[in-house]
Amino acid sequence: MDDGGGNRQVILESALSLFSDRGYEAVGVAELCEVSKVTKPTLYHYFGSKRGLLDAIIAERGGLLFARVKTAAAYAHDVPRGLESVAFAFAQTAREDGKFARLRLGLSFAPPGSEGGQASSSLNDAIFAEVEAFFLEASKDHGNMKGRSRAYAAAFIGTMDTYVGLYLAGRIELSETVVRNAVRQFMYGIFS
Repeated sequence: MDDGGGNRQVILESALSLFSDRGYEAVGVAELCEVSKVTKPTLYHYFGSKRGLLDAIIAERGGLLFARVKTAAAYAHDVPRGLESVAFAFAQTAREDGKFARLRLGLSFAPPGSEGGQASSSLNDAIFAEVEAFFLEASKDHGNMKGRSRAYAAAFIGTMDTYVGLYLAGRIELSETVVRNAVRQFMYGIFS
C-alpha cells in the first residue's frame, strides 16, 4: 500500500472517470479496484465504501465549484454583472474539470433516495442557496423580483446546467460571448 497518498489519488481519478463516463450506479467496487489497480481493502482503507469514494470526489472537486459560485453570487447591486460572474463560475469549472461537471449534472437528476442523489444533494443545495440568496438580495433593489428568488435561482441554475451539458456534449463552446449571451437571454425574462 502506498502510504504517500498515491493510491488514494489514483482511486479518486479512476472513479471520477468511470462515474463520469457511465454513471455512479453502473460502476461496481470490483471494477473500481481493477481500473485503479488496488485491492478492495485498499479502497476501503481510504474511503470506507463506494459511497465514501463518491463523497470524497464531491467534497474535493465540488468544493471548488461551490467556492466560485459563493464568491460570484455576493450581490453588489449589479444584477447583470453578478449573474455573469455566477455563469462564468459554472463555465470555468466545466472547462477545467469536465469529468466532474458531467458527474455533477448526472447526479443532479438522480433519484433523491439513491446513493448518488443523496451524496450530491448537499453540494447542489449549497449552490442553490447561494444563487437564491443573490436573487433575494437583488429583489430589494428590484421590486418586481420580490417573491421570485427561488424560481429565479432554479431557472438560472437550470440554464447554466443546460449550457454546461451542451458544452460537455461538444455542441457549443463556453466562450465569453456565449456565456454573456446566455445571461442576457435569461435576464430579458426577469426584468419584465
